[in-house]
Amino acid sequence: MRRAGVAFAVLPLAWGLAACGSDDDTAAASTDGGVADEVRLGYFANVTHAAALIGVEQGYFADELGDGTTLSTQVFNAGPDEVEALFAGALDAAYIGPSPTINAYGQSNGDAIRIIAGAASGGAQLVVREGIDSPDDLRGTTLASPQLGNTQDVALRTWLTEQGLENSVEGGGDVTIAPTPNSDIPNLFQSGELDGAWVPEPYASALVLDAGGTVLVNEKDLWPDGQFVTTHLIVRTEFLEQYPETVDALLRAHVESVEFATDDPEGAKAAVNAALGEAGGRELAGPVLDRAWSELTVTYDPIATALARSAENGVAAGTTEEEVDLEGIYDLRPLNAVLSDQGLDPVTSEGLGEE
Repeated sequence: MRRAGVAFAVLPLAWGLAACGSDDDTAAASTDGGVADEVRLGYFANVTHAAALIGVEQGYFADELGDGTTLSTQVFNAGPDEVEALFAGALDAAYIGPSPTINAYGQSNGDAIRIIAGAASGGAQLVVREGIDSPDDLRGTTLASPQLGNTQDVALRTWLTEQGLENSVEGGGDVTIAPTPNSDIPNLFQSGELDGAWVPEPYASALVLDAGGTVLVNEKDLWPDGQFVTTHLIVRTEFLEQYPETVDALLRAHVESVEFATDDPEGAKAAVNAALGEAGGRELAGPVLDRAWSELTVTYDPIATALARSAENGVAAGTTEEEVDLEGIYDLRPLNAVLSDQGLDPVTSEGLGEE
């Protein structure tokens, strides 16, 4: 298997621009070896990015980074846009789903990024309007995903293909897929312009509780033991190599966020909701937040066993031309060092990188 190109055209240009940039163009440049002056962190205003939201809201990132490193954050709708920002040198680290990560790794021949921790499992569903009770009922419908090539888009296209329903990244087929920003999906669903959507939390719960949708597919039912990677934390390889102490600080804050989510769910939900309000402009109603939280697991385990299947799904979905060779995509050594310091069990790359 060779590392493959992505289906969307913007990334080759962005990677080329990043590769041609000079050290003077790097916002995180530092002369204090191992410690960056700035960390530019990307994430989504989604409950599936709870670790990022908690880390920002509770001040864990700022505290661990200390006074010498500025934390700058940017909120994205979906992973492909984050990858473009990473390739252009505008981000240093990002919470992101597996499909854009795999595409980024393949597009850069394994050079651009490394996965350094897991962040969430579960929390994605296909929600449809009343009257759609089976895959066959989807013929002639229009379904949404957050963005072409993002993790939910790949999951939707793969599942439709497995059901014998033709779809295409160019449009058309038995089912039309309309990549649509998450924030626009509820209104379009309620107005009848969309028949359903494969979306992450909290959007799936909002469609069910606020818009009268029903769950046709809960993605966790498609994976062994319901475990699959929805979100993980990645960094630019160059940043990882230049600023190991800053990466360690990010990981300490990340683990602290995960532990808070595990040990104090009510406090974690409150922190997530406050952060969602700041990042997306509106906090969630209690029932929506409670349902969304119940559908996912916040974790630092990368669930590496699921990544190879995600790579296969990209080919089946038509968003990746060839299956990507994932060897070397993980560098879990910094995370495992943090876990060891805290007396926590190590995690594994399942042979796909350093640990």
